Amino acid sequence: MADDPLADRSELAGLADLAARLGQRCVALGLHIATVESCTGGLVGHLVTEVPGSSAYFVGGFVTYSDELKRETVGVPHDVLAAHGAVSAQVAMAMATGGRARTGADLAVSVTGIAGPAGGSPSKPVGLTYVAVADALGVAVRRHLWTGDRSENKRQSAAAALELLLERVDAAAASVAGPG
Repeated sequence: MADDPLADRSELAGLADLAARLGQRCVALGLHIATVESCTGGLVGHLVTEVPGSSAYFVGGFVTYSDELKRETVGVPHDVLAAHGAVSAQVAMAMATGGRARTGADLAVSVTGIAGPAGGSPSKPVGLTYVAVADALGVAVRRHLWTGDRSENKRQSAAAALELLLERVDAAAASVAGPG
């Protein structure tokens, strides 16, 4: 994909559309979101803030690339990092939960993974990513294994984060509305 600028533009337009849809839903429901990112390096927050008026629903974000910042900034417990490693469902869930608690947002999304091209292992290969969202209903986490280059893996992870946020925003709306 890196050799095809038209495909890159099309994919970026898709990400912009996801971010715009998320913004519309958040505004309609009066919800606020936050981000806690590792392997995406702030890409999710960037996409959210590319939408005009995003200050109405985006409270802010953290880029916690190191384990130390994961602990100090969003309160990921040392024992969780030691037991499971930074790239794990448990750490993604702790990042999202901590981000929500630290910001007061209604929903916080986290992304942790191995973007590549190096850094993988047999048990945690390049492309392995966990995305989590913490909200009033609890914490949802998804595991992904991307097969692209570093940039593609980051874009796919950001898309997965926006999609899970949209899913959880819709779940929050359904829980408020009650049975049909």
